[in-house]
Amino acid sequence: MDRGLYQRTIKNLATGRSGRLSIAAALTFFITTAPAFGQAILEGERFHPVTATQGMVATSHTLATEVALEVLKNGGNAIDAAVTAGFALAVTQPRSGNIGGGGFMLISRGDGSDPEAIDYREKAPAAATETMFQDESGEVVRNRSRFTHLAAGVPGTVAGLALALERHGTITLKQALAPAIKLAQDGFVVPQRFTEGLEQARERLERWPATRDTFYKEDGSAWQPGERFRQPELAATLQRIADNGVKGFYEGETADLIASEMERNGGLITHQDLKDYRPVVRAPVHGNYRGYDIFSMSPPSSGGTHIVQILNILEGFPMAEFGHNSADAIHHMAEAMKLAYADRSKYLGDTDYVEVPLAGLTSKGYAEELRKGIDPDRARPASDIDPGQPAAWESPETTHFSVVDKWGNAVSNTYTINFSYGSGITVEGAGFLLNNEMDDFSAKPGVPNAYGLIGGEANKVEPGKRMLSSMSPTIVKKDGKNVLVTGSPGGSRIITTTLQVILNVIDHGMNIQTAVSAPRMHHQWLPDEIRIEQGISPDTIRLLQERGHTVAGGSAMGAIQSILIDEDGVLNGGADPRRSTSSAMGY
Repeated sequence: MDRGLYQRTIKNLATGRSGRLSIAAALTFFITTAPAFGQAILEGERFHPVTATQGMVATSHTLATEVALEVLKNGGNAIDAAVTAGFALAVTQPRSGNIGGGGFMLISRGDGSDPEAIDYREKAPAAATETMFQDESGEVVRNRSRFTHLAAGVPGTVAGLALALERHGTITLKQALAPAIKLAQDGFVVPQRFTEGLEQARERLERWPATRDTFYKEDGSAWQPGERFRQPELAATLQRIADNGVKGFYEGETADLIASEMERNGGLITHQDLKDYRPVVRAPVHGNYRGYDIFSMSPPSSGGTHIVQILNILEGFPMAEFGHNSADAIHHMAEAMKLAYADRSKYLGDTDYVEVPLAGLTSKGYAEELRKGIDPDRARPASDIDPGQPAAWESPETTHFSVVDKWGNAVSNTYTINFSYGSGITVEGAGFLLNNEMDDFSAKPGVPNAYGLIGGEANKVEPGKRMLSSMSPTIVKKDGKNVLVTGSPGGSRIITTTLQVILNVIDHGMNIQTAVSAPRMHHQWLPDEIRIEQGISPDTIRLLQERGHTVAGGSAMGAIQSILIDEDGVLNGGADPRRSTSSAMGY
């Protein structure tokens, strides 16, 4: 029998809503009815994770999962498999997997050492200026930072994945690239999601001849489910990297193709920008929630900072007692999220350029002060919330994959080209899409970006600067051991998606597939509304509205790929059903 059902029924029967039943009556009830319940419950859980003992991979595309798992089976470690998956996704999932974008990787070795983060976020070209996305009157030109060649930051993915392999891998870059090259040369069978994506983005993609030629048939139609899609130019680009290392991308023929693409179309990325690009090794953000160590991405990602900040605020509330997705739980999560996103608007940016009060934002003391402003019975209007004072406590389509190997090494990686298909611009002759990450800068402080996020001076455009991100690759540890590896796409919703999976596991005791599949909510301060997925009770929505919340329905949020390691070392993979191609596999 389900333990929760047992406990609730015992309580109701013993103390009773009627007050007339005794403990004896409760015991009689279970003695006489238990067999019927036992026969009716066959599975015990509605959602079931994939389990394994030697290795586990969770990605957003089955083919990437398969090739990464093969690396593990052949004796490679989690870093080897993660880099292999990263390049494979650049082939099989061009709308978000990439070599024309950037991201963040979190690595936690199985020896109990502190995790490290590799920042391979895109950078602004050297010719970038603070006002490049404004007109002569100082107003933001809406699509200049999104759908032009000015939208592209200097790509970091190739350098970042190569650095991870160099620092922690056991296979060569050429070996890690081999499956991706084969998938690009030989092609892969198109799933339904691939076709739907090309049709949905057709108007934007067909503007650019190289994009049209790369991703559509000669007659202009989209590739259909079951057909084989080949990318010979991308295969050649990947082969140059395999033959020449990172110089095969940042110098030589590929660099020539990128620079020429920019010169022809008014873009800013030059040969020198490419040659000068370097990923950075950083210390992750660290926090503790109910005895679990939370490690997540540090700035220029805002994700880790605010996951820790929100968890710190919520730690003072009985989230488990509130119950999963109850009105009480959603109310308190929304109020905590508002406070964090307000701080994000003012303080977060590239720490190589600005001072970020990181210790303050992630401190328990600051969270306690913020917690005092939360009314348990009433929503606080966003207009009444200003960024706080953390200094006093100082002492957009993306894809994620998670990997754990038999030695306990764990990798959490999130990378992106920003929008689905990025800028929509394919580098002519090179076969890959360019990012539009420059939109993640504050085009003008105080003006929302495409995700409705407000940015301040800390995130203004500057040459060589990394733009702010919400990407939140996260690893949770307990007593020095890796417990949860997780992360998600979703623009501004990445933070709250990742947060809720952590809460689902720690506070609500869910298995990882249930934690990943459960309905989600989101609040980002502005606009002042709770967004919810399908599956939240209308009664709960009504209770939230009575507390003063505006509640809006919407599409699914995130596509989180997660691995949970239990006390016995069994690996449990949870692939997000919100992305139809998601898969978790282990051995």
